[in-house]
Amino acid sequence: MTSPASITNWDDETDVLIAGYGVAGCAAAIEAHDRDPSADVLIVEKMTEARAGGNGRVSGQSLLISHNAEALYQYQRAMSAKNPVPDDMLREWARQMAGLESYIVERSKEAGTQYVRGSGWSEGDAVYEFPEFGAENAVAYNAIIKPIPSGVWITMKNCVEKRRVRRQYESPIVDLVQDPDTLEVHGAIVQHEGRRKAIRARRGVVLAVGGYASNGDMQRDYYGLPESAPFGSPANTGDGVRILQKAGADLWHMRNFGQSGGIWPAVKVPEFSGVFMRRHLWQTFSWFDIAADNRRFYNEGADLYYTHYKERKHGHWVDTPLPRALPAHMLFDETTRENNCLITQAMTWNTVVEKYEWSDDNVAEIDRGWVLRADTIEELAVKMGRDPAAVRAAVDRYNAACARGVDEDFGRPSYTLQPLATAPYYALALVPGLVCTSGGGRRNIESQVLDQTGQPIPRLYEAGELGSMISDLYQNGSYLTEAMISGRAAGRNAVLAKS
Repeated sequence: MTSPASITNWDDETDVLIAGYGVAGCAAAIEAHDRDPSADVLIVEKMTEARAGGNGRVSGQSLLISHNAEALYQYQRAMSAKNPVPDDMLREWARQMAGLESYIVERSKEAGTQYVRGSGWSEGDAVYEFPEFGAENAVAYNAIIKPIPSGVWITMKNCVEKRRVRRQYESPIVDLVQDPDTLEVHGAIVQHEGRRKAIRARRGVVLAVGGYASNGDMQRDYYGLPESAPFGSPANTGDGVRILQKAGADLWHMRNFGQSGGIWPAVKVPEFSGVFMRRHLWQTFSWFDIAADNRRFYNEGADLYYTHYKERKHGHWVDTPLPRALPAHMLFDETTRENNCLITQAMTWNTVVEKYEWSDDNVAEIDRGWVLRADTIEELAVKMGRDPAAVRAAVDRYNAACARGVDEDFGRPSYTLQPLATAPYYALALVPGLVCTSGGGRRNIESQVLDQTGQPIPRLYEAGELGSMISDLYQNGSYLTEAMISGRAAGRNAVLAKS
């Protein structure tokens, strides 16, 4: 931390300083302004203006809508059983969630965007990820905001821009200005235009800088993933975690029973730091995945996108085994190549912000060398650096299961058992892709960051993905709505604090 006594001159002053211009940061700024329109509110953002928005900008945009606080409390409690959340926090979270729809509709109207009932993931109104825990009673429906992509982020951003809220880009927060004895936060140190600048926050600082999905070292150290890459913002490098550690915060959810957002099959290419998300809904199914031992390793034909790539094993919902199977490849034939774009195009940083348009027939990516092509399975195996006989055996075993109509190895649905039968053949390298992380500073429902004795650190607040309350299983649509709830609490409490 930086001691206030070391500050000889403040470079800027504000009432409420918010670090991070994603959905949570926007919610904090809107609430702070509306609670006290005379207050000065400043958002500092690590990225350029064109690349701001965080994970919320490139997510699936699904919003969980609940009208039954008790059912939602029971549902989230069951999903959090492996790493329980304080009961009073969970009950109040559920109460606020059950009343959130009117706020979302109001923001959408103000921003000139379109609030739409429906999940965006299926023809139904809702995605019930874990029905056995009471999903259908807890989730009234999911909703999205158009335009897609980025409708939720566009909505919140437009609402911020309608208010007297200052914004400063290319200004990552690097430290807090904090009393070393009381831990009271007086401001922050921001890196801007090549130098460190001290910004005084008269009422409070809100950290809404996202997680650490883009930090490979932190993924290995905290989560044990030898290899992974983010679907979201490259700015999520764990800045908030490091700052909170220095600030004396207690940490939680750094390592849950499973990755709450799931570990998804992803495609990493040299030209991009992030990854593409593999397609969810297939027109044809003449494909399967193999692990380092040249064998299939899970039920890849299941509807795993409905459970954020969790599968039921030994009575528990766990992450699919992709991280333990590396190197892994998807094998497919000409039929699948012709009829399916291999990646999901409505979300992820590479498609939404970097604006790479993956070709519908995958030919451009084959020409780039991102997808391997060969006339025979054996030739394809050589290009993958694998044993041709072992890969041929895997294809033959899978094709035999297709002929029988029964997958005795993993129980793949019969309608997905289509053989690799039409040359040429293709291979796509797979890596673990991360939606987000939930680890960070332990906080209460008021978004106050707690120290290691459970007491709030004065004038320090946290919102969104950083320190999320989601501790194990994740219901579709909860992260963006939690970002709104936690952001509103942070903005409200910060602006109402006495300067």
